[in-house]
Amino acid sequence: MTTLSAPTILSGLSDLAACYDAFFIDQFGVLHDGSAAYPGAVATLAALADHGKQVVLLSNSGKRSASNIARLERLGFDARLYSGIVTSGEVGRSVLGALPAGQRCLLLTRDGDRMAIDGLPLELVDDAADCDVVLIAGSEGDRMTLDTYRALLAPAARRGVPAYCTNPDFQMLTPVGLRFGAGAIAASYLELGGPVTWIGKPYPAIYTAARDRVAGTPDARILCVGDSIDHDIGGAAQAGLASCLVRTGIIADATDAELDAQFARHGTAPDFILPKLRW
Repeated sequence: MTTLSAPTILSGLSDLAACYDAFFIDQFGVLHDGSAAYPGAVATLAALADHGKQVVLLSNSGKRSASNIARLERLGFDARLYSGIVTSGEVGRSVLGALPAGQRCLLLTRDGDRMAIDGLPLELVDDAADCDVVLIAGSEGDRMTLDTYRALLAPAARRGVPAYCTNPDFQMLTPVGLRFGAGAIAASYLELGGPVTWIGKPYPAIYTAARDRVAGTPDARILCVGDSIDHDIGGAAQAGLASCLVRTGIIADATDAELDAQFARHGTAPDFILPKLRW
């Protein structure tokens, strides 16, 4: 069994200012909870910018980058505070764009958002019995049950229709607390026998896209920051990058013992831990 090194506890990202030039920072659960910015998050991005650091927001949002930028602006994050944003939805769009024209697509998203496929030569359908491809871009887990999704998707799974999940998060923050995310829907589709292509953290393509935003920066000078051990910390490890776990978002209530158990279960641990995102 591999022995995991104990993470270094930080007082703030200023402790690492001399060590890293680029920061890949998660959005939900680190910068904000979907409704409001976390205290100090805007100031931290401003401090990173003031110190000449490149910040790429790296998000498992199934929505495209422009939609996320607009939301961040509403929450008080000026676009000048970061170098760019890379979302799994944006990466997924390039994959979907390579599909043959005229494919019939069953789209699962949140709040009826169709931006993920706007402009693509796909035909939207509502019935899984009629689709050629399934796009799992979001979850309404605070309004629907997982069994409802399973019943909806079963006809497609029985036919072996390929599904693309552009938001691999198994949990998501909602106004009523943690609920199942799009990743949990995709996992259910797998259980039903349908094939799934995963796009986003912890999978490689999104890190390739993020690296392109900081071209020329050595991997040893990049730090990934997030609240998900599976996606943010595990993804960073697979990409060969250092990581910092922020104890907000989906792990806000986890004890030290519970975190250690998660590290052991996932076989990975962060290099650093912060109580929250702060400078």
